[in-house]
Amino acid sequence: MLRIQVNEKENIERALKRLKRKFDKTGTKRQLQSRKHYTKPSEVLRRQLQKAEHIQTLKDQEAF
Repeated sequence: MLRIQVNEKENIERALKRLKRKFDKTGTKRQLQSRKHYTKPSEVLRRQLQKAEHIQTLKDQEAF
């Protein structure tokens, strides 16, 4: 569970911003979105390979 200490003089909007940043860093939002729908293992592998190919092409272009 995420906890944020709010000081007396601190603005509530600033505390909310800190909470959102902390929430994003933990990766729970991405995890919830990925669990929303079932993806087949072959589909996961295909996406990983596509991502790796894309990164490789970017690196190849950068080398020239």
